[in-house]
Amino acid sequence: MKESLKRTPLYEMHQEHQGKMIDFGGWELPVQYTGIIQEHHLVRTKAGLFDVSHMGEIQVTGEEAEAFIRYLLTNDVTKLKDQQVQYTFMCYPDGGVVDDLLVYRYSPQHYLLVVNASNVDKDYQWILSHAPEGIKVTDVSDQYAQIAVQGPQAQEILQTISDIDLSTIRFFWFKPRVLLAGIECMVSRTGYTGEDGFEIYLPGDKAVQLWKKILAAGGDNIAPAGLGARDTLRLEAKLPLYGQELGPDITPLEVGLDMFVKLDSGDFIGREALRQQKENKPARLLVEFEMIGRGIPRSHYEVHKNGENIGYVTSGLHSPTLGKTIGLALVQSQWSEPGQELDIMIRSKPVKARVTQGAFYKRSKK
Repeated sequence: MKESLKRTPLYEMHQEHQGKMIDFGGWELPVQYTGIIQEHHLVRTKAGLFDVSHMGEIQVTGEEAEAFIRYLLTNDVTKLKDQQVQYTFMCYPDGGVVDDLLVYRYSPQHYLLVVNASNVDKDYQWILSHAPEGIKVTDVSDQYAQIAVQGPQAQEILQTISDIDLSTIRFFWFKPRVLLAGIECMVSRTGYTGEDGFEIYLPGDKAVQLWKKILAAGGDNIAPAGLGARDTLRLEAKLPLYGQELGPDITPLEVGLDMFVKLDSGDFIGREALRQQKENKPARLLVEFEMIGRGIPRSHYEVHKNGENIGYVTSGLHSPTLGKTIGLALVQSQWSEPGQELDIMIRSKPVKARVTQGAFYKRSKK
């Protein structure tokens, strides 16, 4: 492992739990502990504990912060109440995605943007370059460790060490001050697995202490989970990944995320390009598919129809929960209808797949 890799405050915990460490965008992080499939099933049935301290946090403050954030992002932050969270995009003028992120509203003058780890520096410079006078933009990533507790037993486990009733935190809301095992944290009901759960923000020097307390509270019903399970869980739940389903050359409309692009609620960077794309309809669209033939579809594998290249796979896997091989692909829009049969080029050979709809994982609501 290269000496120059960054480490999170929980590095010693990954070593203690015998995590298999990899280079993940310049960070030394665990891809797995006991095994990706085992960790995946644990999150679906009980609870998993993730170190996501590599994620970036950028604070935006000022009297006109709300107006600036509205101009910066595709979703309408003016609809947010204090302590509410919103998923949104930051776009280039041509509609391509700078990043997908979460916005935490503390007040109309104070927002926290949680951005992808690989994009922190780029995002920070982009935001700074557009900030008007009177707006303060601060990269506060080093001030936070971030722990995610995900799974159907996440609330039950965390409740035993919480000073508040966690059921009062609704989905995509947060509490700025919660004591977990006596440690002051910001806690949101968000996540990236398709399960119920919480993301916990706290000072780095308290992260190891809380990690241990959560594992002790959960006993046999929780264990650490690595980046491998995080990816299989998010893909199975059809959640996009920047660099695969999203990027500078892919717009939110092409991947079917129109609901997070509010074209009629004020100006924002990229609005005109996205408005035109919506009017003219995107030339390519993201489709979900299920393999008919044998083989695992990998990112960037070509997709063919009648011998012609019509697009490429963005993500694919054999779904541990569903027991079938599924994937996402960006293809010419005329081939996006459910039921279409396409060829995924696996090792230069065409393997049959069928375009589906609603075939990915959705957790049952109790």
